[in-house]
Amino acid sequence: MGPKERRVREREEIRGKILDAARDLFVAEGYEAVTMRRIADRIEYSPTAIYFHFRDKEALLKELCETDFLTLAQQFTSMQKISDPLAKLKATGMAYLRFGLEHPNHYRLMFMTPHPAVEPDTERGNPEEDAYAFLKAIVAQAIAEKRFKREYSDADLVSQTVWSGVHGVVSLHIAKCNDNWVDWRSIEARAQLMVDVLVDGLAR
Repeated sequence: MGPKERRVREREEIRGKILDAARDLFVAEGYEAVTMRRIADRIEYSPTAIYFHFRDKEALLKELCETDFLTLAQQFTSMQKISDPLAKLKATGMAYLRFGLEHPNHYRLMFMTPHPAVEPDTERGNPEEDAYAFLKAIVAQAIAEKRFKREYSDADLVSQTVWSGVHGVVSLHIAKCNDNWVDWRSIEARAQLMVDVLVDGLAR
């Protein structure tokens, strides 16, 4: 590896450290409370080094959201081969669960931490980059193929309801997984039941 390639790799490593530290701090302390200096202190860099990579906190948040939402969308790639929309919808729900369990801080920042709305550069409406578009496309297919009960004909309403149901399972687990007051059943069983109840309840 030459000097140029080494510099590029080092720059990407620093950028990754900044993003990881910012994500952790935004989740732990709240977006508004965190400063660029606080992020710099976390990784033991000067604020100047942070500003070399990101012009401000908003730019940092935008890249985090862009990266994390794209990572979520990529979880659904293997679902494309499933032709039956109801089976695909169930598989997508479980893939969404796995993302939340494997990346809890990503999930907290994306869906559980208040922060300003950002407009990512990812292509809105493209199922390969937009997880909501992927979900809605499955629901639209099920509606077009008359796989849902007649009254469930609004693809956005159905998509948002299914998303809300699975999100509830994931977010409750992330927030309360160490709470011994409840005799919790496994998260996989709870998620599978939620997905089955939602999809089977919609189906004809």
